[in-house]
Formats: sequence, structure tokens, C-alpha cells
Amino acid sequence: MASRIHVAVGVLIDSKGSVLLTRRLKGTHLAGYWEFPGGKVEAGESVQTALARELEEELGTRIGETVPLMTVSHDYGEKQVLLDVHQVKDWNGEPHGAEGQPLAWVDAGSLDEFQVPEANAEIMLRVKALLA
Repeated sequence: MASRIHVAVGVLIDSKGSVLLTRRLKGTHLAGYWEFPGGKVEAGESVQTALARELEEELGTRIGETVPLMTVSHDYGEKQVLLDVHQVKDWNGEPHGAEGQPLAWVDAGSLDEFQVPEANAEIMLRVKALLA
């Protein structure tokens, strides 16, 4: 049976109503796809703690208030993921690709131009509704 990976995901929306997407690096699962930033929840770690750690590592930002948005369970065959998605209401520091990954601030009308992993499709629908 494929292992199930618990992932904390952050949806950052700026004051102009654009959402932050990051691009998966070469050599990673689903390389080249765009996604919402975040990462694996480690054993004994809360989703909130994991989200704060991952966004600091990936984006160089310290997050403030977050609100649970949704959970998405997806089976890729070789691995299963449980995405615990939170809207990040505020953060300190300008997000940048701290691990060398490209970033894009995307408005609602352009979201469909970005190829995302299957597990992110439901999140995209929810984010479009938030930005509408």
C-alpha cells in the first residue's frame, strides 16, 4: 500500500487579490507543476507549526493568522496525500523562492494558465471562489 503523506498547504492572497503559486523543482515529484506553498507535517508536529516552518523555509516569510480552508485527499498511485489547506491572512517578509523555486502572484483570471498537480485542482476552485 502506498504511504500517505500529510501536507500543510498555505494560500497567500495579497492586497491586490493575487494568490501565490510556487513551481516544483526538477528532481521532485511532479517537477515543473505549480502549486500552493507548503510541505510535509512531521511526526508530532501540528499543522499550524508545520505550515509556519515550511513557509519560512520555502518563502522566507513568518506567518501570522491562518484560517482552515479545506482538506483534500488524493491518491497518485505511488503515493497518497492529505492536503490540509489554510488561508494565510497575514505574513511578515516579502515571499521569495528561498529554495531556488520560481514564484508567481496570479490573479483569478489567470489561474487556469498554470498547470497544477491533480490534488491541487479542488484548491484552485476554492481559491477562485475566494477571489471572485
